[in-house]
Amino acid sequence: MVAQRLALVERLTELVDPRIERTKRHLLSDILTLAVLAVIAGAEGWEDIEEFGKQKQQWLRQFLLLPNGIPSHDTISRVFRMLKPAEFDAALRDWMESLHATLGLKLIAIDGKTVRRSHDRGTLKTALHLVCAWSVANHLVLGQRATDVKSNEITAIPELLKLLDLKGAIITIDAMGCQKQIARQIIDGGGDYVLAVKENQPTLHAAIVQHFAQLHETNFVDCDARHLTTQDKAHGRQEQRSYHLVPLPDSMQKFQRDWKQLISLGQAINGTQREGRETREVRYYILSRKPGVKRFAAAVRGHWGIENSLHWVLDMTFREDESRIRKDHGPENFATIRRAAVALIKRDTSKGSIKQKRKRAAWNNHALLNIVQQGI
Repeated sequence: MVAQRLALVERLTELVDPRIERTKRHLLSDILTLAVLAVIAGAEGWEDIEEFGKQKQQWLRQFLLLPNGIPSHDTISRVFRMLKPAEFDAALRDWMESLHATLGLKLIAIDGKTVRRSHDRGTLKTALHLVCAWSVANHLVLGQRATDVKSNEITAIPELLKLLDLKGAIITIDAMGCQKQIARQIIDGGGDYVLAVKENQPTLHAAIVQHFAQLHETNFVDCDARHLTTQDKAHGRQEQRSYHLVPLPDSMQKFQRDWKQLISLGQAINGTQREGRETREVRYYILSRKPGVKRFAAAVRGHWGIENSLHWVLDMTFREDESRIRKDHGPENFATIRRAAVALIKRDTSKGSIKQKRKRAAWNNHALLNIVQQGI
């Protein structure tokens, strides 16, 4: 049990300490481990981490050295402002590597989220925007890259893909990432893509819309199409989702010159009825292979799951959009801890919501260790 408990500390010990030698009163691994544990237990900032440490100091000494006690919140803040985000992100991902190996990686959703209050008017720093790779089945952030504004996702996604083992994986990306070079990178890496197509690819989008319009008029006659319809009813809302998957028609073969290994087209229609009002949304996709329509539907719904399983949790439970951490690398490093905490808490098999599990971790040391140790 002790060896497992020390795994996080041992991995963080390998990080390069950004501080000069004469200022080191606290071990880097102690500070970082303290922060991870505190955030799981509900900490929302540097002061919270210090207070968590003071209240749990005797217990923490079981696996942290703490040669000069608990560091102050100023010290904790300074370390995270200086720490290189890419190295810290890689260390936490390596620590959780056994989760990857045990569960495998099949469906990976790539999407971005802005930490809204991380902007700093004093230094003209824009809000932090993070592009994350999310393992849909594992509820695990596999990597992230920071950009200043959402339009820079196009440059961040290729860098993020370099971090991933793409072999055998299906990568889903929204319309912002529907780029020829990104599609090629996924295929060259041994993966497949399901890319949402909108007006940012006007010629391709128009051709897909026209093709599906014709297919619906003829009821998909003489087309090797696959269809799936699902219905859900909850909270006074009724949803019907229809999925259509078809091979790339002869009239669109020219697009294969630019979109490597483009084979199939997909359409997803989502109709919602609530309080007598009906809404309808239609989305279009290009695919590098023709999976079963159930797998296509799973990819589409799995991608939107990142909103509910990660982004919504970060905002509603971890209150990320209210965070006022703004200086230097602090916002990105704290965001890395939040995402690791979400993954660990979601994999905890005890009863209760994420909010309840965080409270339990704050009140019960054994519950906190269970969250940190499970699956590792």
